[in-house]
Amino acid sequence: MKIIFWGTPPYAVPILNAIKNSNHEILAIVTQPDKRRSRGKKLSASAVKQRAQELGIKTFTPSNIKTQTDIQQELANIQADIYIVVAFGQILPLSVLNYPPYGCWNIHASLLPNWRGAAPIQWSLISGDKYTGVAIMAMEEGLDTGPILNQQKLEIGITENAEELSNRLSKLSSQLIIESLHKIQLGGIGSASERYQRLNLIKQEDLKGSIRYARQICKDDYHIDWNDTAIKIHRKIMGLYPHAFTIWKGKRIKLLNCTPIEESFRKHFKGKDIKGLQSNKNAPGQIIEIIKDTGLVVSTGDSGILITEAQIEGKKVSSNSVLLQQLKASINEKFDKLTVCSLN
Repeated sequence: MKIIFWGTPPYAVPILNAIKNSNHEILAIVTQPDKRRSRGKKLSASAVKQRAQELGIKTFTPSNIKTQTDIQQELANIQADIYIVVAFGQILPLSVLNYPPYGCWNIHASLLPNWRGAAPIQWSLISGDKYTGVAIMAMEEGLDTGPILNQQKLEIGITENAEELSNRLSKLSSQLIIESLHKIQLGGIGSASERYQRLNLIKQEDLKGSIRYARQICKDDYHIDWNDTAIKIHRKIMGLYPHAFTIWKGKRIKLLNCTPIEESFRKHFKGKDIKGLQSNKNAPGQIIEIIKDTGLVVSTGDSGILITEAQIEGKKVSSNSVLLQQLKASINEKFDKLTVCSLN
């Protein structure tokens, strides 16, 4: 089939590559406009745009596809059979959704109806879900409300971070969309209701699970609140990897790898003799143990958490003994307290 691909982040690139290497043809790509990724730096293209340029595929970068009817018309003139959307970052209007004869299809990184919205990978980790997955969904005007063509489950590792889980889900998405394109093509064209009936799509209200919304991550979400439990802090560091941070002696420090001092994580200590701290009486954020060549244990709202990898502002990522050398920490020193927004 002839395809217009809509996507923006690195997550979408392997999926773009999989379609490009299949027997389908990508006629054009739509992605978000170039942005300044950090203060004072030049504009940089999205990961999808960069890949599109390497492939020599015509690219569109609308700032608001709902209002830019000129770009809508240009896309319509291309006469693609189908639109495939992966984390594009804007809501597509009905005028766009209704154009391609085989419809618009979204690849969503959750088991719908759970975690509709902008950040499903992050919220599945922050919430401590045991499973997530990928859904291939027919697109409607609502936010991730369309009926499901294909959905596959994936178990989340207890120490997995957002980057690792994203890579696995992207790989699964790449496999699932090629299978789904074959089904969609066999289903033929026609009205949406006719196509959906032939494809035996499943309405989300007929699926198990409750509706939860994965709101966009805000700046305050990245702050570590040491009053939280060790498990909650661990989930936050993993779920917001590599951006969760605290303050150490006036400098921001990103926390990248940690292990709660908790029974379910015991096997991850690799025989190290670490204090139990299950009945913790230390102040949250206080350093209560320094383990040579490993890291430091910080007190939380209920026990302790072992920090083994981090990045101090202005320095490279460091771990174990190098991290300890950079921090120059002493027992009873504390990380600074920050006011944080609710993650509920």
